Amino acid sequence: MSLRLFVAACLVPLAIFTLAFLALPLIRLVQASAESPAGWQIYLQILQTPRYLETLLNTVLVSLAVSLVALVISTTAGLFLARNRFFGRGLLLSVLTLPLAFPGVVIGFLIILLGGRQGLVNQLLPGHVVFAYSLLGLFLGYLYFSIPRVLLTVMAAVEKLDPALEEAARTLGASPMRIVIDVLLPGLAPSLVAAGAIAFATAMGAFGTAFTLATNIDVLPMVIYTEFTLSANIAMASALSILLGLVTWSMLLIARSLAGTTVPAGG
Repeated sequence: MSLRLFVAACLVPLAIFTLAFLALPLIRLVQASAESPAGWQIYLQILQTPRYLETLLNTVLVSLAVSLVALVISTTAGLFLARNRFFGRGLLLSVLTLPLAFPGVVIGFLIILLGGRQGLVNQLLPGHVVFAYSLLGLFLGYLYFSIPRVLLTVMAAVEKLDPALEEAARTLGASPMRIVIDVLLPGLAPSLVAAGAIAFATAMGAFGTAFTLATNIDVLPMVIYTEFTLSANIAMASALSILLGLVTWSMLLIARSLAGTTVPAGG
């Protein structure tokens, strides 16, 4: 068997999987979105309906905020953990990455224990302090599972940076802050863009945490769920799913374009 035939044979399972579990369901989803009295105008209807438009904006804004804050926290922690060795470092890293082991429902439950009606914050602070069921609670829940994803990406990228570049900057009299701004951040830029895009995409499609916390707020995954299960509005649920996918895909495409134009200062 020639090499080309062998490669083609190996690609057959991938082609079958792509067709059966990706392409066909997406095609059916697009078809279902037009199976309403409004037809293809259903997408215009989404943009003209205040509830759907507000839900879209809420989802995008929360996802963007989570991505930015996760990048700031994880980059700072990742630089420190990657460049320093100290007693308890492994334990600290294990704690920081622990959220990866939790499903979204558990993370939502943890936020309720922290900021719910019977939560820790409400018991310790005077007044009725409840934030678990608001956008703030959802933001904290998303941030909780986004930080470890970004942190591990940043640490892996820091390990690939050439230490000689930092030494050269120190030799030229650069301060630690200038080294971070002029050497480390440009070198980490592709990884930071990619990690931020992944955090955004994860937050856009997160359902378990939203299902647990979204009592007084609407985000796209929850609206899709209610349209499908409670209203049996298959067309609207499909159209909202397509819209969510397009927004997420667009952000990933932009991130890939930005990351591709930056050359990492790796060794």
